[in-house]
Amino acid sequence: MSPLTEGSKAPDFSMPTHLGYSICRSELEGKKFILYFYPKADTSGCTKEACAFEEHQSQFKKMNVSIIGVSRDPIQKLEAFAKKYSLTFPLASDAHGTVTEAYGVWVEKSMYGKKYMGIERTTFLINEKGIILKRWPKVKVSGHVEAVLETVKRFN
Repeated sequence: MSPLTEGSKAPDFSMPTHLGYSICRSELEGKKFILYFYPKADTSGCTKEACAFEEHQSQFKKMNVSIIGVSRDPIQKLEAFAKKYSLTFPLASDAHGTVTEAYGVWVEKSMYGKKYMGIERTTFLINEKGIILKRWPKVKVSGHVEAVLETVKRFN
């Protein structure tokens, strides 16, 4: 499957969140939002990224932009992760992998010569009409949230 590009319609989704409700792309029509995919809750890179989004959340809120984190972790793990780091934005569970596959972030990875399937850290900025404004593939955590914030300011 080819990766989604800027200008593409964002695939619909419905996923449960650690906050006890499900979140759907169709229900977000009329709102700008950030959908960021991360490999695994409570690992060092994913924790740094989540905490950076939390730290800048008030700035995103001022621009009416919601943040949604997505991994394949089960809800219980997301609840523990959010509690441990005081994360207040929704963490969605794509336990069956349909959303990570639809967004093209479920890819073959390699570590120490072993190949395996996993989530490629990717962020999407999606507009009020469900169109992808910006896609950040193969995200490096350091400075990423600040770069996303600067991009959101340009689109606001």
